[in-house]
Amino acid sequence: MPANYFSNPLIFLVDTLFSLYILIVALRVVMQWAQWEYHHPLVQLIIKATQVPVKALRRFIPAMGRWDTATFVLLFLLTLVKFIIIGTLQPFAVSGFILAWVLADLISLFITIYTISIIIEVALSWISPPGSHNPIAPLLHSMNSPILTPIRQKMPPMGGIDLSPLIAIIGLQFLSMLIIPLLTA
Repeated sequence: MPANYFSNPLIFLVDTLFSLYILIVALRVVMQWAQWEYHHPLVQLIIKATQVPVKALRRFIPAMGRWDTATFVLLFLLTLVKFIIIGTLQPFAVSGFILAWVLADLISLFITIYTISIIIEVALSWISPPGSHNPIAPLLHSMNSPILTPIRQKMPPMGGIDLSPLIAIIGLQFLSMLIIPLLTA
């Protein structure tokens, strides 16, 4: 058996489980930023899934303005622990300054979240007939509006076709290509 026979599946499992929970915590950050409706079932799921560690961290870390600093710290700590565990299982998986890798991973996560949310919002606008109600649509709209609205205001009319989601996704990917290599080099 090769030396990494057990370590590769274990690394996959650790990465997957941590990444799923980190995604939920990241959505809690997005939820605060986009001011999602508190009583929405998805928002309730996110709050219940993250409440215990966030509440524990709030004892030591106060909020800064409207931002729940404990959620940011939890997000950072979970990502750091993920990289430490993966680095222990496979020492050369994470090289260089680990905090830069953590920051790069978090930036990549938020870029991915916004890219996917824009794609889903566009797909829902094509699929859902006018006047129908999709429960996730208001959340996506409030989340993506700060990114898409400035682009829509600057773009000239294109004959009824909204190209702002395409421009936003290109911009997000461009930003990713600029920032991530600097942090992981």
